[in-house]
Amino acid sequence: MRLLEVKVLDEEGKKVTLKEVLGGRWTVLYVYPKDNTPGCTTEAKEFTELLPEFEKLGFQIIGVSKDSVKSHLRFKEKQGLKIKLISDPNVELIKALGAWGKKKRYGREYEGVIRSTFVLNPDGEIVWKKFNVRAKGHAAKVLEEVKKLVQV
Repeated sequence: MRLLEVKVLDEEGKKVTLKEVLGGRWTVLYVYPKDNTPGCTTEAKEFTELLPEFEKLGFQIIGVSKDSVKSHLRFKEKQGLKIKLISDPNVELIKALGAWGKKKRYGREYEGVIRSTFVLNPDGEIVWKKFNVRAKGHAAKVLEEVKKLVQV
């Protein structure tokens, strides 16, 4: 299945393709493990804080996790987030992006979401990606990469 045809749930809970979500715009699509956890909250708040700078460059920010639409709405409300959050309950998009795999915690191996970020051009092609990112300070690093891409 092609990446742009993968179905996800938008913020209203409607089943849509990634292409519809992107809407032909430059996009920072970041994959995170779970709503309302410390690292994910830090990352989401930093992207929200820098959203006006991304928007000036013509970018939208979209976060994706396997959490439900209802969970995303609570997360946005509780943390005052201004970014879009989409739900991938079957982890189809997350797997298609390569952001699902083996992880280790306390010596135990398991499969899960790998915190990752992707920059997509208006045609939906991935033009930059980073896996296993650290949440703190990541949004600012992505902003620097985005500036290089659009030559500001």
